[in-house]
Amino acid sequence: MKRRIASGAAVGLALSLGLVTGCTEPGPVATPTPSGPASSWTAPPRITSVSVAADGLTVRGLADPGGRVVLRQEAGAAYAASSDDDGRFEIRMAAPAEDLLLIPEAQVGQDAVPAPEQLLILRGGNGPIVLLRPGRASLRLDSAPVLAAIDSDGRVLLASGRTGSTAQSVPVSVGSAPVMNAIPDADGRWTAVLNRAGAGGVTVRVRGAAFDYPGDSAASGGAFSAERAGSGWRVRWKGAAGAPQTTWLPDRGS
Repeated sequence: MKRRIASGAAVGLALSLGLVTGCTEPGPVATPTPSGPASSWTAPPRITSVSVAADGLTVRGLADPGGRVVLRQEAGAAYAASSDDDGRFEIRMAAPAEDLLLIPEAQVGQDAVPAPEQLLILRGGNGPIVLLRPGRASLRLDSAPVLAAIDSDGRVLLASGRTGSTAQSVPVSVGSAPVMNAIPDADGRWTAVLNRAGAGGVTVRVRGAAFDYPGDSAASGGAFSAERAGSGWRVRWKGAAGAPQTTWLPDRGS
């Protein structure tokens, strides 16, 4: 059974997240088994930013002070670093040649405490960089337009983005439905739940800007994939308990 992104009637509004720095030690590491008593006491790491430079990428975030942080793929190389006394960590890596989906973990001995979200880096950082968060709005970490992402579980659309921190409300509409006003948080991040029937395309307007959402009708199963769709990227990935999720990420210039 699919886990719904959100439930309820027409529109729901919600909030989102933050930013920070740290230490380094990239390279292949062993992948521990995500189990054991450490998970009761160790917090999973939280990614706060990803910066792109000519010599590669730097992932920053927060974890337990002095802890070991690993960014691992389901198969392939992993990247690791230790957090400093303030819990800040920094992991440097060469820009990946292909799309990269990473699971952040705190490592304690042979135990691993995975974070609920996954870090997606498209086109070596030249495309969107986003935290895919099961049951919640995806969080763009790159320079995104006012509509940063549309998440779907096949039943509802969850639109989200970021605007100026002084904005009191963000007008949002889908198709011919009435305009709603999403309330941004202190960082200017906003979320709006859009009910809609079917899985086809629809126009979403945010602060007067039109975004042609291409739909998630081509989605099948929960295997990861990323493809061009309209003026953006359509990503298929696995949410909680392997439920298929679809996320559309508009281009930065949209």
